[in-house]
Amino acid sequence: MIRRLASLANHEDAALLGLLVATVVVVSLIRPAFLHADNLLEMSRFFVETGLIVLAMTPIIMTGGIDLSVGSTMGLSVVAMGLAWRLAHLPFAVALPLGLLAGLTCGLLNGALVARLRLPPLIVTLATMALFRGLALGLGANAPVSDFPASYYDLGQSYYTIAGAVQIPEQLPVLLVLLALAWVVLHRSMLGRYVVAIGHNERAAWFAGVPVARVKLALYAFAGLMSALAGAIYLSRVATAKADAGTLMELDVITVCVLGGVSITGGRGGLPGAMLGLLIVSSLVRGLTLARAPFEGQKIVLGLVLLLAAVVYQLVQRRGGRSAANPRGMPATGARPQGE
Repeated sequence: MIRRLASLANHEDAALLGLLVATVVVVSLIRPAFLHADNLLEMSRFFVETGLIVLAMTPIIMTGGIDLSVGSTMGLSVVAMGLAWRLAHLPFAVALPLGLLAGLTCGLLNGALVARLRLPPLIVTLATMALFRGLALGLGANAPVSDFPASYYDLGQSYYTIAGAVQIPEQLPVLLVLLALAWVVLHRSMLGRYVVAIGHNERAAWFAGVPVARVKLALYAFAGLMSALAGAIYLSRVATAKADAGTLMELDVITVCVLGGVSITGGRGGLPGAMLGLLIVSSLVRGLTLARAPFEGQKIVLGLVLLLAAVVYQLVQRRGGRSAANPRGMPATGARPQGE
């Protein structure tokens, strides 16, 4: 059974790799400049923030959950950094951790409501999405903050030069290091096994001794922290703390995860596929940007991609003999023995 699942995952990743190649070919035919090395490396500057949140969203969706508040958490953490720096006059070495702490607090709140009070994650994070964005807009209503230390901007705007010619954005290694760590945790540790077990059958996992509530709490807290870190890198890149940071980020992240083969009903998925989904979506967005497509046009394309991915997933599930809307063995939402 394990070998069958591994073989299936390999086939899905191979299909995603083929889709990535096809996407690159089509975009490069439309805009030949897309294949230039400088453009490809420059593209990575804009997907690091999305990629960081994908690292956290992937295991959440694998458990059958969702976090719609990641963009709002990102915006609130950015505002928190700006206020701590400008109004409280704190050293930036303190303001930055405070922003990360704000994101972690948002994630812990989501986790407590989902894991401890057993509320549906869709409802919880839809509510906190509005709550966190409202707080960000209210706290950041005076004016954007843009006078941060010049050295801080290096993270989002500077490059490492390799061999005297190749320039790698400084934020890219941050994503690569965290990706490696997240891969080990999700695919080579007991926590990763817990995530898959919860996604397949939460009730059975609980009876088998899996600490379901603690795992979910940790995952949502990690999502809040990664959203705040994405906000810190975004702030370094655009040099201004604005309350609208991270707007519609949840659409980008969920599109990447679903396109990357992460099961929207839980139990299946992984970071390799999610990262391939990130590259596919980023290539599309970069191609549209080079073609000077308007922002709203880019979001329309992303929405269509998400819809197409959901349709394809449904067809694959039906072909496999089970419904994606209610896969065999999945418990009812929130069903779990009392007393955890």
